[in-house]
Amino acid sequence: MAETIKLVDYFYTETPDKPGEAARALNQLRESRINLLAFSGFPKGKRSQLDFIPEDPAAFKAVAKQARWKLKGPKKGFLIQGDDRIGALADVLSKLATAKINITATDAVCAGANRYGVILWVKPRDVKRAAKALGIVAAAPSAPPPPGPGGGMYAPASRPARM
Repeated sequence: MAETIKLVDYFYTETPDKPGEAARALNQLRESRINLLAFSGFPKGKRSQLDFIPEDPAAFKAVAKQARWKLKGPKKGFLIQGDDRIGALADVLSKLATAKINITATDAVCAGANRYGVILWVKPRDVKRAAKALGIVAAAPSAPPPPGPGGGMYAPASRPARM
């Protein structure tokens, strides 16, 4: 099965670089029933940056505003999901290399059940070219997936998480 590649909105905020800050933010989202397609956190100087790719960007922004987060975005990124195989990520990244597009950052994981997922960022000026190189025909705004089996990071325990 081929990869599913989506152009997505992402947001970020900076927090103190101390234990529990990411958990506090993620708990606020869980309490508000905000589903994330991806999340990444990393140190940034003496602070931490938390990156969020929400399933519903408008609902996410409303919760962030209510929580008084200093939110940046929306910005654009790519969410890639596919069947795991040797060289899967190399195949995807080679498409960008062939188009001479530099990758700003990427995080990739095996998701179990022979699946993998990737979040990928390029410079804003390269988003349209990257979308074309990755086979995305129209760079439409991200929308929640259709209802069906699976859930997101905060899916009820009876449904497996999708990423």
